[in-house]
Amino acid sequence: MARSKGLDLIEVSPNAKPPVCRIGDFGKYNYEKQKKEKEQKKSKSSTQLKEIRFHPNTDTHDMEFKCRHLIDFLMQGHKVKATIIFIGRMMVHQDIGRKLMDEILEKLEEVGKIEQPPKMEGRYLTAMLIPDKKKIDDKKKSMEKQKAAIEN
Repeated sequence: MARSKGLDLIEVSPNAKPPVCRIGDFGKYNYEKQKKEKEQKKSKSSTQLKEIRFHPNTDTHDMEFKCRHLIDFLMQGHKVKATIIFIGRMMVHQDIGRKLMDEILEKLEEVGKIEQPPKMEGRYLTAMLIPDKKKIDDKKKSMEKQKAAIEN
């Protein structure tokens, strides 16, 4: 039947019993199949782990600047890892690093939630955060209101 119409016999589901086939243009079928696969890849959201490193003697401006980057990463939907590195004699003053980590987590609480609380791993104090969709939506709404107020 396919040859008489000048078309191809396309095997749609080879694992079914009996196998499912249809008559049509194979080039067109293949194109549509690739197009659907591309659409599915686009709709798939990929999350990455973003890490920013601090030192116990990181100044307030630098900390705020890096925290803004972490907030942007969380708003984009990525996981975030904040790391404080202790070098040399800084290991003696871990309390300074813990205070810094508490400040960082306090700033990031507005858009994320703690997945893994701060813990020491050798010379590194690390904490993991994941985006909190509800808080992110609230923040975006408040930012839009601020923009509207500035424009008026």
